[in-house]
Amino acid sequence: MDVQSSFSAGMMGLRRASEGVTEATVNINREAVNQQQLRDQDASARADSDDRIQAKAASPTQIDNLVQLTQNKLQAEANVKSIQTADEMMGTLIDLKV
Repeated sequence: MDVQSSFSAGMMGLRRASEGVTEATVNINREAVNQQQLRDQDASARADSDDRIQAKAASPTQIDNLVQLTQNKLQAEANVKSIQTADEMMGTLIDLKV
């Protein structure tokens, strides 16, 4: 495999991982805002009672987004290592030519 193609593949993978992290983060934030709005609506509906509002457990979509976030983080780390290796190989090849 060509060093340049290894570098390009690493950069492309890093870009995809970055986009995945952004998407998961937006989804997690959106779900948190939605849950807060539901709690606020519930609180205003129960303003006359002394009931405590309990936070709901994380929904499957939140859990899925957290897993996606972790997967993309690991993917980014792997691609950074690939880029570093390609960079080191390029440096070694340049040293050998000189």
